[in-house]
Amino acid sequence: MKYIPRLPSQNINVTATSTIKELFLLTGALAVILTGIYLLLGLAVDFFVPRISIDFEKKISSLFIRGIPSLPSFKKKRIYLQTLVNRLQTKCGNLPYQLKVHLVKDDRCNAMAYPGGHIIVFTGLFNAVSSENELASVLGHEMGHYANRDHLRGLGRALILTSVSVLVFGPDSRVNNFLLELLNLTNLSFSRKQELWADEYALMRLQCLYGHVGGAADFLIKIPKAQDPGRFGHYFSTHPENRRRIERVKTLIRQKGLRNGPKSPLSF
Repeated sequence: MKYIPRLPSQNINVTATSTIKELFLLTGALAVILTGIYLLLGLAVDFFVPRISIDFEKKISSLFIRGIPSLPSFKKKRIYLQTLVNRLQTKCGNLPYQLKVHLVKDDRCNAMAYPGGHIIVFTGLFNAVSSENELASVLGHEMGHYANRDHLRGLGRALILTSVSVLVFGPDSRVNNFLLELLNLTNLSFSRKQELWADEYALMRLQCLYGHVGGAADFLIKIPKAQDPGRFGHYFSTHPENRRRIERVKTLIRQKGLRNGPKSPLSF
């Protein structure tokens, strides 16, 4: 009888499973593990941030503000902003920072709190406000981030997010980019809570400075629709939906028994 070699009908060394299914399972498990690591490290950030000294924060602030230009054409506006911040700080803030305002040419209606007490205001925001009260509300909001040290919490979480992802997959991996977006969703909710808390802080700064809260929600109403995450988009944004923020500010005014009042014109 002639021997004819054949492959066995079954291979006991190979599991009869789908390669695609295994890929999804492994990717899902890895995503869960990385998310867990990120959340644990986020708790560590929340623990250490309040313990970072202001002096150390000032040292690292140079990394963020060295590229901010000082434009002579904005000098009067910048001085006006700085004077308003000083009033808020002296009378109502009492923050352990020497706050400094930078006016940057940018069409976006936004402002940011940088480490070390540096508040960045875009010209798009400055040109959109119509009263000093409205401007004070925006600056008070950024001061609220300093009061809660949100700027450092966000920075710490962003560094953790980037470091974990790059260490595992490298800086240019497609998987790295996918997981970076996935993990970032856990950070967005944290940021929305910061924004709502800062809104409340700003409301009380207005009450302190003017004796009323006139203009508290004016800027939120003016934010362009392009910058409003919308009813469902706020789940994928660092800021809550504008409608929700406005309603919350109005609810706080009622709950705290605050009143509206006349708004001061801009004077610079």
